[in-house]
Amino acid sequence: MSDVRHCPLLILGSGPAGYTAAVYAARANLKPVMITGMQQGGQLTTTTDVENWPGDADDLTGPALMERMQKHAEKFDTEIIFDHIESVDFSSKPYKLTGSSEYTCDALIICTGASAQYLGLPSEEAFMGRGVSACATCDGFFYKNQKVAVVGGGNTAVEEALYLSNIASEVHLIHRRDTFRSEKILT
Repeated sequence: MSDVRHCPLLILGSGPAGYTAAVYAARANLKPVMITGMQQGGQLTTTTDVENWPGDADDLTGPALMERMQKHAEKFDTEIIFDHIESVDFSSKPYKLTGSSEYTCDALIICTGASAQYLGLPSEEAFMGRGVSACATCDGFFYKNQKVAVVGGGNTAVEEALYLSNIASEVHLIHRRDTFRSEKILT
């Protein structure tokens, strides 16, 4: 393992929240260093069409949007490091982070985002972006007046099903239990 690198401000994650934090921190002259994580650009890099981004009425893909966000952060001298942090020690300052390299920092902004949960079916990956989606607000428009199914019984699944109910002709909510785990107000 190489020498420990100290950064006054580290940002973990390179999705929209990470890049937004980087732009604001850099403009405040805080000299942020961003550690990308395993999937540089975050979950949006797996989204084919982004149609809910204000100001972009033309075709926009997730990877293209994330590339623009990266350029914006770099314009203000954000340093971007491709690494994946395995552990963080918050017991004392400076915080200690370990990935393929070691880092310390005085302040840490955690923007590790979300990741979709899939069923693990062999066909899921084959049909990703062609009928299988993990984001109703991202891809719901493509299912206009079609029959769709949402799998799950928690808040996210019920919220996605409710959203799709205004777009799809039918929405089937598939859940393995006899009651939903979502908040009562959603059901």
